[in-house]
Amino acid sequence: MIGTLDHAYGEHVHIINDPYFSTLLADLSSKGTGQPRLNWLLTALYRGLLGYVFSHEFPKQTRQVVTRMDEPLTGEFLDPETKVVTVDIARAGIMPSMVAYELLNMVLDPAGVRQDHIIIQRTVGSQGTVTGAQISGTKVGGPIDGRILLFPDPMGATGSSLTEVMRFYLKRGTPLKMISLNLIITPEFIRKVHNEFPETRLYAFRLDRGLSPAHVLAAKPGLYWDQERGLNDKQYIIPGAGGLGETLNNAED
Repeated sequence: MIGTLDHAYGEHVHIINDPYFSTLLADLSSKGTGQPRLNWLLTALYRGLLGYVFSHEFPKQTRQVVTRMDEPLTGEFLDPETKVVTVDIARAGIMPSMVAYELLNMVLDPAGVRQDHIIIQRTVGSQGTVTGAQISGTKVGGPIDGRILLFPDPMGATGSSLTEVMRFYLKRGTPLKMISLNLIITPEFIRKVHNEFPETRLYAFRLDRGLSPAHVLAAKPGLYWDQERGLNDKQYIIPGAGGLGETLNNAED
């Protein structure tokens, strides 16, 4: 049975604790894992994460269907009229968003499902540290009022890219919910998103805080939040999975 990590980050943070998905994510994070296995692992992980989010965050309705035995089956199902936008945050988010788009079209009315595209990159200072994020291109296909916004981006490191994209959308309307779907997140990421958009739901498979002091690592996550650290001086996640956007695309930088 899928459980969640006990933590002190607040009710909107959900870190799924499941041996099967932990095994897949460890494989994806490993130094020797490359294509085509990377794409298979990423797809399997996001299908699992999306299923969990659909069940916990999406509107439901009780209705009746007729089986092949010509018998009625009554139960609680996803409301097919739910309006959803999945946002491709290029480039690590390209494939996760496509997985989300395909699943959404299978379980909801496709007329209410949309995929948007955002090109964004980190901005860095003279010392190579991240100073923020800058959007350089967008393809937004319609309104967002009353819709669920999904942000499937594997690595939740600093939170700069996600919060910049959220600001972009909130200038254009009022979504029903904003949900971030990550494979790995850091305490710094949680803090950044929580401080700027506290109602955002965060879902992930792993919390990386590998540079925290020993007494912090021995305590419940979030209990000593101000002392937790998951990013090195270049703002890369430790232990992390490397530059996943580059790795997935066989890119050098």
